Amino acid sequence: MMKQEELVLMRIFIGESDRFEKKPLFEALVELFKAEGLAGATVIKGAMGFGGHSEVHSDRLLRLSSDLPVVVEVIDTQEKIEAVLPRIEGMSQGGMVTMEKARVIRLRKEL
Repeated sequence: MMKQEELVLMRIFIGESDRFEKKPLFEALVELFKAEGLAGATVIKGAMGFGGHSEVHSDRLLRLSSDLPVVVEVIDTQEKIEAVLPRIEGMSQGGMVTMEKARVIRLRKEL
């Protein structure tokens, strides 16, 4: 059975070496989202990228980077997403957040 709904997809672009209270920022963010009861979150580690400072970070062998790009994706209602935004800002030393409407289709097996 499929259930469809309109939610918001938020993407948080940070670096792998970003920290919050001695732990990786991406880990702290996922813990926050879980504690706040958001619908779901995923951390995606990039192989290469650059940001506002135009410095390229790559996982290539000859140019090892300790700060690969990381994207944290989280999805929920507009209200829940906006409620955690101030906390995200307080945890981060930089980065970028994007938000977009998402048509979510939940696939569930009937018992």
